[in-house]
Amino acid sequence: MKKYRVLVTIIIAMGIILIGQSNPINKFYKSTSLISKGINQGEEVKEDNKEKKFLICIDPGHQSKGDPNPESVAPDSSQKKARVSSGATGVATKKPEYVLNLEASIVLKHILEGKGYEVIMTRETHDVNISNAERATLANEKNVDMVVRIHADSLNNSSKTGASILIPGKNSKYTSSIYEDSSKCAELIKNSMKSNGIELNGIFERDDLTGFNWSKVPVVLVEMGFLSNYNEDQMMSNPEYQRKLMQTIADGVEEYFKTK
Repeated sequence: MKKYRVLVTIIIAMGIILIGQSNPINKFYKSTSLISKGINQGEEVKEDNKEKKFLICIDPGHQSKGDPNPESVAPDSSQKKARVSSGATGVATKKPEYVLNLEASIVLKHILEGKGYEVIMTRETHDVNISNAERATLANEKNVDMVVRIHADSLNNSSKTGASILIPGKNSKYTSSIYEDSSKCAELIKNSMKSNGIELNGIFERDDLTGFNWSKVPVVLVEMGFLSNYNEDQMMSNPEYQRKLMQTIADGVEEYFKTK
């Protein structure tokens, strides 16, 4: 009897060991492919932690030599404007707008790349000839997630100051599909600017800009300030202020992508 009990005990022990090694629960998950789907022994599927790499296009406005040849302001429009102009010039610094725009855009590029975004530029030198429609088309072909156009304002009124943000028209047949995202991004850039003490005139819809009308992806245009104002012209060329301004733009863009 004693030997019988020992034998039964040994058999039970071996059974437990075999069950532990065979892990029938694991076999069940494997047979139903749940492990490969991320469910292991009752655990829920874990979400992919890899964040999407967003692609941003920066368009430094203008170029060293304007091109007065006409191009359509929209894909099927008979209305035409100059392909691109060389822009304004600072009253104090005498710096051409196209130079300032590229300076600031390079700063913005570095900040955005530091945040982990992929960035392409419509131009990285002054000696180019890229029309406004071609700039928009480039961003379309690359299927970018957002276009940020960098410009500077100028008026006959030298007392006017402050940045402005332009966005595509809400009711335009060319841009109604990109209005919502463009507007959302502009609002977040505006909030970032205001919270960092940047003077801002507001957000303005434009349905007459070639670079907007040809765009199939969300786009915002930032007028950094007025080259026609003596003090603001100097401010925009100041590296410290320039970086502060570009930082507010980058932070606004980052907030926008947090919603995507």
